[in-house]
Amino acid sequence: MEKYIGTGASRIDGRAKVTGAAKYAAEHNTPGLAHGYVVTSSIAKGRIVGIDAGAALRVAGVLDVFSHQHRPHMARSDEAYSDDAAPKGSPFRPLHDDLIVFNGQPVALVVAEEAEIARYAASLVRVTYEEEPHATDVFGTHEDVVLEPTATPPDSIFGPQFPRGDALAAYAAAAVRHAGEYSTPIEHHNPMELFATTVVWEGGGKLTVHDKTQGVQNVQRYVCSVLELKSEDVRVTSAYMGGGFGAGLRPQYQVVLAVLAALGLERSVRLVLTRQQMYGLGYRPAMIQKIELGATGEGTLDAIAHDAVTITSQYEDFFRQETGWSGLLYKSSNALYRHRLARLDLPTSCDMRCPSAATAMFALESAMDELAIKLEIDPLELRRRCYSDREQHHDRPYSSKNLRACYEEGARAFGWAKRNPAPRSTREGRELVGWGMGSGIWEALQVPVAVRIVLSANGHAEVSSAASDIGTGTYTIMAQVAADMLGLPMESISVRLGDSTLPQCPIEGGSWLAASISNGIVTTAEAIRDEVLKLAGSMPGSPLAGLRADEVELAGGRLVSKRDASRGVSISDAMRHGGAERIDQLKTTKFDDDHSKAHNAHAAVFAEVKVDEEIGIIRVTRVVSAVAAGRILNAKTAHSQIMGGVVWGIGMALHEQTVLDHGFGRVMNADLAEYAVPVHADVHDIEVIFVEEQDPTINGLGVKGLGEIGIVGVAAAIANAVYHATGTRVRDLPITLDKLRR
Repeated sequence: MEKYIGTGASRIDGRAKVTGAAKYAAEHNTPGLAHGYVVTSSIAKGRIVGIDAGAALRVAGVLDVFSHQHRPHMARSDEAYSDDAAPKGSPFRPLHDDLIVFNGQPVALVVAEEAEIARYAASLVRVTYEEEPHATDVFGTHEDVVLEPTATPPDSIFGPQFPRGDALAAYAAAAVRHAGEYSTPIEHHNPMELFATTVVWEGGGKLTVHDKTQGVQNVQRYVCSVLELKSEDVRVTSAYMGGGFGAGLRPQYQVVLAVLAALGLERSVRLVLTRQQMYGLGYRPAMIQKIELGATGEGTLDAIAHDAVTITSQYEDFFRQETGWSGLLYKSSNALYRHRLARLDLPTSCDMRCPSAATAMFALESAMDELAIKLEIDPLELRRRCYSDREQHHDRPYSSKNLRACYEEGARAFGWAKRNPAPRSTREGRELVGWGMGSGIWEALQVPVAVRIVLSANGHAEVSSAASDIGTGTYTIMAQVAADMLGLPMESISVRLGDSTLPQCPIEGGSWLAASISNGIVTTAEAIRDEVLKLAGSMPGSPLAGLRADEVELAGGRLVSKRDASRGVSISDAMRHGGAERIDQLKTTKFDDDHSKAHNAHAAVFAEVKVDEEIGIIRVTRVVSAVAAGRILNAKTAHSQIMGGVVWGIGMALHEQTVLDHGFGRVMNADLAEYAVPVHADVHDIEVIFVEEQDPTINGLGVKGLGEIGIVGVAAAIANAVYHATGTRVRDLPITLDKLRR
């Protein structure tokens, strides 16, 4: 029978998406649907003195204007507003009081019979403020606002910060030293789908909430807590999501406002944020990093010191352990890390694709390139000499690490051996050509998950979990794994997810869902197999009588002996004999909390750039990304994940930057016309190589996540290539023409 795991099976939800049958949060229609529009603050810090909604309320079709002065009851405690991805601090509470903590904060919600009426009426709401001085510029004033993190988890999932040895003394004594400061700006998620919520008033106080989210059960608990509702009265769904990238890990404010309005009006309400309002949500925090590397003349590291400043809001302590990644990738007996927070009058920053590692590896891998130049060693050779076979923080082995093969296969495919090391040494016409490379690393995480499988006697199986498919292909890999484990064709598998009433599943993020849900399916499928064996073993003259569960498997619609496939019973016959129309199993899978080994995915990225010497235009003409990430579940969707990560890395290196007017504390390029992202003309040849990597200890299927690793190292590889092409080192992203002209 055909096996599906590892093949390039097409997305089972693809047809629904391209035909419009797939319904996103803002596409669920219901009779009597009202529409909301958010009024946002025009100051960054202060208090609301007054809200005049009179003109708005006089517009025909306007139903109500909600504000902190006029709204249904909301919880008061900070704990009520926490969620599964909340950092420490006091969570933002929309329409809770008169306090303004960032520019673009929601201060009122206009609800009308039509969306256009609500938007027009919102323009008539007049808000007066008592403004206070604010700070939004980390690059100009960060020494005045920096604070130590209030708490540093000793074993953060993004890398601990345990010092080792005496890094300062070792750095001072090193034969070759490099020190550099690297900065990255605020970047905003710009998914195609806007954040939106459609609340269906079911009557009797019951609500169905269609929300854009990466965790339906997280949103369901949050809404019930904030608005003090019974959990059985609120169902949250998110069957499809047009991109999340971390922005949907936490419930966004529009879901609270939409539910609040539905409760206040006792009718269905839809609220869709505008593209401009999306910039009032979380973002990748701006970051200033200082890297100090001390090396021997032979090119091994004596010391690593990594200092980072990242921004957060005044009310929450969001941070990731950016500096910890420096201690994972390269061998050094002396290491020192420092991480500080800059509190600004902005919304709380949040996770954005590959949080911490994408920014940290830009700094570290740029610094390694600069160190290689001082040592007069090929950048790839330096990384080989500094290679670590053991995770440095705890001196423990990796469950698997095939980064050496990534280096070798990636370099061979790219043609790295032909590289002339001298900057400005290669030209094509009026363009300078540069080659650069960088390493990538990410945690291979997995979380507890519950999966239900219902197997029918007609040979069909339904697999369900409250997991989210944020566009990565979760529907498809669930069907693939279930088909193989149940011995059925993929077309006989249906998948249900994105519904808070389904079996428990955490938010989707951190690249942990594929590994978690696929192994969860294995667990439940084994329980299905055991039930079929009981039925088959009781049949008169059963060829499987006496066999244990581990001696049989489901294959080709039958339960067969692993040793002798001719010994078997069809699933339908076994169920018919036992009088079972269906077998229903629900199992929770937990993963061994084994700290004896480090679990990571790795990558090597090689980039070619061409720079027009006269006008400074940079083109990324080739990228080769070689990835070691355990067993690949779907060759096609995995390839797309890495390609998407590379494109995002191009954007990070050359395009993306949120620009603030610090006089107002307001984002000035809050749209896709001014916030630059890569377009088709910016993306050329991308080659993805999956390096063979067996990892039988991480989980039963040997799976690691892929969503994050594709972006790590890309920005550094491009920055290093730009230096090689031009001889100009740019340490602050994005790399733009003006920086090449300095």
